[in-house]
Amino acid sequence: MKKILAIQGSDLKNINIKTDTTILLAAEAQKRGYSIYYFEPENLSFLNGKVIASCKHIKIHDNKKKFYSIIKTINFNLEKSNVILIRNDPPFNNRYLYTTFLLNHISKKVKIINDPSAVRNVSEKLFSINFMKYMPPTLISENLKEIKSFFKKYKAIVAKPINGFSGNNVILFKSFKASKIKKLLKIHNHLFFQKFLPGVSKGDKRVFIIKGRIVGAISRVPKKGSILSNMSKGALAKLTQLTNKELRASKAIGKLLIKNNIYFAGIDFVQEKLIGDINVTSPTGLAAYKDLSGVNLAKLFWNNI
Repeated sequence: MKKILAIQGSDLKNINIKTDTTILLAAEAQKRGYSIYYFEPENLSFLNGKVIASCKHIKIHDNKKKFYSIIKTINFNLEKSNVILIRNDPPFNNRYLYTTFLLNHISKKVKIINDPSAVRNVSEKLFSINFMKYMPPTLISENLKEIKSFFKKYKAIVAKPINGFSGNNVILFKSFKASKIKKLLKIHNHLFFQKFLPGVSKGDKRVFIIKGRIVGAISRVPKKGSILSNMSKGALAKLTQLTNKELRASKAIGKLLIKNNIYFAGIDFVQEKLIGDINVTSPTGLAAYKDLSGVNLAKLFWNNI
């Protein structure tokens, strides 16, 4: 009987096949005999004790222009899956939250990566505060007085939404702009602030963690004049080596991630400092690593399951 991999992902039409990790993982699973059933979060339902999804049964092709074809659309009982990947992009909003509760209902019967309870509990930026000794000065607050005091001390700070992703709404403040910060707070409530690290212009480091182990890393260099090292914002990837400090931090984080039932994660550093991003919802970068190194970490991903 054929094995089934179900993937909860973002809209296939919006996927950039050149950089997408989800399709890389799916392609490797397909080589190993899995049928791929793909669904978006809005197509997940709970019906009389069953967790079902309106899925596209797809075939992955080694073709950049047409990387998949739809075999059929099926209303599928997800309990019949062998593995489910949660791979939809943040933000971790109510829809994301609700899907984790629904998938929890079958998590003892089906292998789900990352575990839905763990995805809920390991709030990416908030989880990072367990590792303050590896981080730059950090403030999480919506108290304008505290934020102003933090800015006065460090002169240049970066503000990030706690549930943000892909560099969206990440803003560098070199002067204190109360009105702009108030607008951000009104939208996002608590914000994540850090002392600005100018070394980001030379690139950050994305470290890949599989089953608690460091398995590879890339550096992502922002476009000229930008502080955003996300490839979706035009940053260029290159291979990199980790320093001893980064290795120590990554090992410590990997150990705690395994204790929290996180199988696959990405960790980001700038100037050897953890910048608050411990990505567990939909870690990316494996495609870039494969292009640069020739090593397909998707194989390691599936070898360990």
